[in-house]
Formats: sequence, structure tokens, C-alpha cells
Amino acid sequence: MAVDVDLLKGIPYFAGLSDADLQSVASRMFEQSFERGDMILMEEDPAEAIYFVVSGAVKVFKTSIEGKEQILCLLRAGESFNDVPILDGGPNLASAVAITPVVLYGMTKTDLEGLLRENPKVAMNVIRVLSKKVRHFVSMVEDLSFRDVTSRVAKLLLEYATDHGTPEEGSHRPRLTQQEMAAMVGTAREVVGRSLKALEEEGAIRMERHRIVVTNRKTLQQIGGVA
Repeated sequence: MAVDVDLLKGIPYFAGLSDADLQSVASRMFEQSFERGDMILMEEDPAEAIYFVVSGAVKVFKTSIEGKEQILCLLRAGESFNDVPILDGGPNLASAVAITPVVLYGMTKTDLEGLLRENPKVAMNVIRVLSKKVRHFVSMVEDLSFRDVTSRVAKLLLEYATDHGTPEEGSHRPRLTQQEMAAMVGTAREVVGRSLKALEEEGAIRMERHRIVVTNRKTLQQIGGVA
């Protein structure tokens, strides 16, 4: 299937490009689709392409020798992954799995390098995207090092909860299980459960059968240390 040039306009790598430049980008790309649960990349495998999320949600994660999972990020439309190994030539840094039906656009290392040589604007966009990713991971290290679990859970809920609770099916935000929340904040599922109970007792959230409803965003921001 041909790459949709209009969809490329929503990808930060290609921000500000002319229609002609976008056509050139599209000619270098391929499309892939995955179902929920399909593995897209495996950590330490040779890197074959950089990927851009067109629709759906992708989980990027590391796995310890013991099998413990640390989620690095959940990606939505417009976001990229596998940037670093395609740029530095190393193996995949992390695994990636589709957590909803997903459509991706991909570009090989050779095609990306050619594009960067030909179009300085894309190179500047890449620098901005990678700088944003560095800030994200520095913030993650800070949270894991200096915040308690309840504070980390509160901050996570502020990012992923809608005004009416955790995302519904079909939302652009992925709906998280307590196990996934634990893998994002670096703890066990049982500890997340206790943190959610503490947040409920503080009046910040309300637990319902299949979702978490934010009842007091200001309290949640105070506990999460978010201005």
C-alpha cells in the first residue's frame, strides 16, 4: 500500500517539509501492519529499520535475565522508535510489541542516511526528536531514583487517564493494566495496587470495576509532584 503523504505531516521527523520533500520521503518508506500482541522488534536482534506509528499503540520495553519487564515508553501516532540503532549501527536496544492493532511506516538505515544527507531540515528535526527522547529518559531515571511509588503512579495516571477515567477501547491513549503500570514505574503489581488504594483514600481517584476515574486532578498533581 502506498504511503500517505498527508500522514507524514503529523510525524515530527518530517515537520515543515514541502509537499515535494514529503513525496521524496514517502518514496523511501514501507508500510507494515500488526495485530494486538504481535512482536515488532526483539532486543539485541540486528536493527533493520526505524519505525513511525501511523495508528494504534506500541509498547517499547526491556526484559531482565529473570524475565522482569521495564516499559520504556508507550508510543502513539506520529512517534518513532528504533531511532538509535538505525543511526549508530548497533543492535535493537529494546523490544517492541503492538498493544492495539497497529499500522507503521518504516525506513531502512540506508534510506534514512540518504535522506539526512539530502535534507538538512530533516537532520535538524531528528536532533529535536532525539533531544526530547533524552529528556524523557532523564525524567524516567529521576522518577525511579527519587520518587516513591505512589508519586510515580500518580504521575503516570496524569499522563494516561482521560477526564472520565482510564482510556476506553478505541481511544488514542492505550489502556493500561496494573501489570503494565507496574512495569512502567519500576515496581510489582501488588505495590501498584496499594498505591492506587492510597490515592483513592486521598480522594484523588475512584476505583471502578474496569477503570480508574480521576476525581481530583489537583490532588493527583500534588502527589505526583507535577506543577
